[in-house]
Order: sequence, then structure tokens, then C-alpha cells
Amino acid sequence: MANYLKSEMNKTLYIVRHGQTDLNKRGIIQGRGMNTDLNDEGRRQAVLFYDAYNNVPFDKIYISELKRTQQSVQPFIDLGIPYEKLAGLDELGWGIHEGQAATPENKAEFLQIMRDWLDGKLDEKFEGGESPNEVKARQLDALKVIMSHPEEETVLICMHGRAMRLLLCLLTGKPLTEMDSFPHQNLVLYKVYYDGDKYEIVDFNNAEHLKNS
Repeated sequence: MANYLKSEMNKTLYIVRHGQTDLNKRGIIQGRGMNTDLNDEGRRQAVLFYDAYNNVPFDKIYISELKRTQQSVQPFIDLGIPYEKLAGLDELGWGIHEGQAATPENKAEFLQIMRDWLDGKLDEKFEGGESPNEVKARQLDALKVIMSHPEEETVLICMHGRAMRLLLCLLTGKPLTEMDSFPHQNLVLYKVYYDGDKYEIVDFNNAEHLKNS
């Protein structure tokens, strides 16, 4: 972990994936290049998350530059909580495969690149896309911003599935090859506590709020 991410402060990060979009529902790859809206289910998930966590005294909200993240936490923004968009929180770019429906051919390509990443080939990427190492570089920039504000003790971060897995590796000191050890679904929560020295996941893949109706 870079030294500039360490400081003498405590901070609690509530990290969530955005709510469902129609492309999520249809199994179509989104990625950084697809700026999609939440669907009805995604908006329902956003309300459920708000109902469960609107009593948390968030000092700041950080979102990606893709509108599905802002839509997922808009009820908190409407309370007047300040927010900031960070490109470092954007989803990994899947390049030529963004917007494609699943086919036997592209499923095979995804399986292969996942194997490459698992094998430590973290510079591999699809044409026009991003590698895990490239996402890591911009996430470190985003973390530098987030962790440079000791007055923001409780922070809400809304981002994307693959990017969230990479970020959790960075925070916990896991190699990026272990990214798939962090399961997720739409609007699932990872709560991370920083004690001034290390990050600890204190709530892992929590979806209890989504069970309410």
C-alpha cells in the first residue's frame, strides 16, 4: 500500500456496487464505456439501501463518472451530503466487448482473460479496454483523494463490480490475482474500517438490506 494512503486517522468506508441496469439484467457487458441508467429494479434497490442506511452520518459521498452510480445514491445526495465524482472509481473498460450479448466466442475470450489474470498476467486486456494494473493505477489516485480528508470520517463510495473487487484487493493488501475472492451483486455493501494503519473489512458482501420489501 502506498505511503500516501496511510495517515493518523480513523475512517469508515461504505463501499457499494451500483444498482441493477437493463444490461445487467440481460447479461450484457457494460464496462467503463457504457453510461447506462438504473432500471426499475435498480431504483428499488437504491431505495432499500437508503432505507437501511440513511441514519449513517456520512460526511462525503464518492461516485464514479458513470451515472448509474449517482442514481444509486441519489437519495443520500438529496439530503445535502456533499459528493464528488472520481474517474478512478469507474468500471474496468472491457473495450470491444462492451455492449455485446454473450456468445460462445466471447464467453471463451472472457474465460481466457480471467485465467490470464489469475495467473498473474495483470497487464492483459481486451482491445480498447483496460488491464487490472491500469485500473489499479487510477484507483490509487482516487484513494489518494479520499484518504486526504481526515475530517471525512464516514464515507459512502458507489462504484462498479469488477472495479470494486480490485479496490478491495488494494485496501486489504491482497494481490489482484485474488480479485474473485470478493463476491458481489447489485447494491451489495462492503464496509471497511481504517484504523490509521490498516484496512479491515468489517461487513463482507452484505445484502441484508435487499431482502426487505
